[in-house]
Amino acid sequence: MEIEVGYKIPDVTLMEGSPDYGKPTEVNLAELIKGKKVAIFAVPGAFTPGCSKSHLPSFIDAQDELKAKGVEMTICIATNDAYVMEAWGRTSGGADAGIRFLSDANGELTKAMGLSMETPVMLRTKRFSLIADDGVVTNYFSSAEESSNTWAPNVLASL
Repeated sequence: MEIEVGYKIPDVTLMEGSPDYGKPTEVNLAELIKGKKVAIFAVPGAFTPGCSKSHLPSFIDAQDELKAKGVEMTICIATNDAYVMEAWGRTSGGADAGIRFLSDANGELTKAMGLSMETPVMLRTKRFSLIADDGVVTNYFSSAEESSNTWAPNVLASL
């Protein structure tokens, strides 16, 4: 079953890459977002056209507006490994904008949220975005109808 408003974000461990190919670190998602209002968005793949040209840039551009509306942290998630996520964050300008890039390489979060998408290459995450307050989803945006439903302007309009 796909997540919805009121859903509690699962207590899962994701990985975060380090600069200069340093060893990735474990990040407990529930602990990271505890007591915070956060924006989380997921993409099917780092460095892919739609994700790199539209979805991610929309959140990079919206950081000041999100913060003005009380969002304390923005997190980007994909099933790519931590090295790829770190490189994408660094080269896209997303990390410099303050976005955290976390890897769900084993798909634990993706599967728990009912958002897995099997492809011939690897497990991917269906495109989505959400706002969570203290680990509970308050706003959820699915790409089922249009990818642009998950972009930052739509998220901002709901806050």
